Amino acid sequence: MQIALYQPDIPQNLGSILRLCACLEVVCHIIEPCGFILDDKRLKRVAMDYTQHVKWQRHASWEQFIVYVSGQSGARLILLTTKGTLNYCNFQFRATDILLMGRESAGVPQEIADATDAQLRIPLSAHTRSLNIAQAASMALGEAIRQTKWVNS
Repeated sequence: MQIALYQPDIPQNLGSILRLCACLEVVCHIIEPCGFILDDKRLKRVAMDYTQHVKWQRHASWEQFIVYVSGQSGARLILLTTKGTLNYCNFQFRATDILLMGRESAGVPQEIADATDAQLRIPLSAHTRSLNIAQAASMALGEAIRQTKWVNS
C-alpha cells in the first residue's frame, strides 16, 4: 500500500500524512510542484522527527510519477475525491494499490482523474464539503489495511 499526494498545498497536511506513513510503514509519493517549499519549517513541525523514519519519494511531475507507477507490478491508482461515485468502504482494495489524494484547494484535473483505476468518495453529511486530506487519507488507508489484512511486522 502506498499514498501519493498530487501537488499538495498545505505543509501541515503533508506533515501529518508523512507521520501516518512513517507509523504504518507506507511509502508516500509527493507529486510536485508543491504549493510551498518542501523543507518548510511548518512541515518539519508537524511531521516532527518522523520524516527520518518515512520512506518518501518526490516526483517532479505527474508524468514522472506515472513512469514510476507503470513499473510497479499490479499497482492501481485509486483516487479519493468528493466527486467519486463509489463509497470507499464498498471498494475491494489490493495490497498493491496506490491511494492518490488531490490538492487541498482544487483536487486533481479531470485528465488525471480519468487516468485512475477508481474514484472513491467518503460519504459526508449533506451540509459539508470535504474532510481534511490527512483525515481522508487515514480513513482510506485504514480501510485498505483492514481489507488486505496487512500487518505491520
